[in-house]
Amino acid sequence: MTLSLSQHLILFLVSLLLVGCVTPYIRKIAIKLNIVDYPHESHKTHSEPVPYLGGLGIILGVLVTTFAAIIGMRIYEIFGLAVTILIPAVFLGIVGLVDDIKKLLPWPRFLIQNLVGIIVSISLVSTNTLGSPTGSKFIDVALSILWIVGIANAINFFDNVDGGASGTIAISSLTLFFLAQEGNQFLIAAMSIVLAGSTLGFLFWNKPPARIYMGDAGALFVGVLFATLTLRFNPNPIDKIASFSIPLLLAAVPILDTSVAVVSRIRAGKSPFQGGRDHLSHRLLNLKFSKRKTIFTLWTLTVFFSSVAVLISHVPNNFEKLISIVALLFWFILFVFFAKQQVYNRDSDTRNFKT
Repeated sequence: MTLSLSQHLILFLVSLLLVGCVTPYIRKIAIKLNIVDYPHESHKTHSEPVPYLGGLGIILGVLVTTFAAIIGMRIYEIFGLAVTILIPAVFLGIVGLVDDIKKLLPWPRFLIQNLVGIIVSISLVSTNTLGSPTGSKFIDVALSILWIVGIANAINFFDNVDGGASGTIAISSLTLFFLAQEGNQFLIAAMSIVLAGSTLGFLFWNKPPARIYMGDAGALFVGVLFATLTLRFNPNPIDKIASFSIPLLLAAVPILDTSVAVVSRIRAGKSPFQGGRDHLSHRLLNLKFSKRKTIFTLWTLTVFFSSVAVLISHVPNNFEKLISIVALLFWFILFVFFAKQQVYNRDSDTRNFKT
């Protein structure tokens, strides 16, 4: 079964409008309950308190639009599959919500993420729904766990500047929709366009100056959902390197941000979970970029890597590997460039935090 372009457009608009309309009410609830991010730490880039809980709007947008579409279009046969994709994301979204309110310690949260990753990975491999299997079930499970946990944390880490994570995920999800639609993978295409609409609807309230943050609830939900969709996605390229590079390119910027921050902290003898002004956004701000120019730079990089992912799926087979390697080499050059940029941290800033 496939959906028409107009049906996909409806899914996109419904999720966008739903999240855009419900988010201000969630913002009022967050303020009333004092679930607010105060800018009293050195790594914060905002100057006024900003409420959390924006992720609840994204979760609501994805769930309501998805199940309303299943019922409205009478495609009940995919109900069970949609549930299996969404349950892990919702569960970690709930864990993130608890973290937003109670401030969980990093390691218990990390353990829960791994348990979810193990369950989802075993399910994907055992049901032969992994998009790019390696031929070894053990390696497939191990790589899937690494991908799910890694992307969930990468999106969570990357949510450190107004509009950065929401805009980036919207771009990557739109690209995944385009690739899945071309490959006749209608469920992945439909859920990707819903995710894109939901994050764009949230971006209206999250763009600089942000009036609400998605928090851990939104970041973990979005991260696990995006990771699961890319794992299920079956890329077009024949070459294995090219097939594996497409999901990497779609998530290239959040992975770059997390890699730079984690390596910087380890080199400084600090915990990877410790806060600091060492993300891509902080480094661009240190280069005298404005906040708007910073997020547009991050979005532009996302558009570039996403465009390369699309290009790889359309070039002749003998060019797939070459383009993939060149793109990954450019990613490494960016990693070296950003890692060399000076950062400013206060030694007293030792609070464990999500970014």
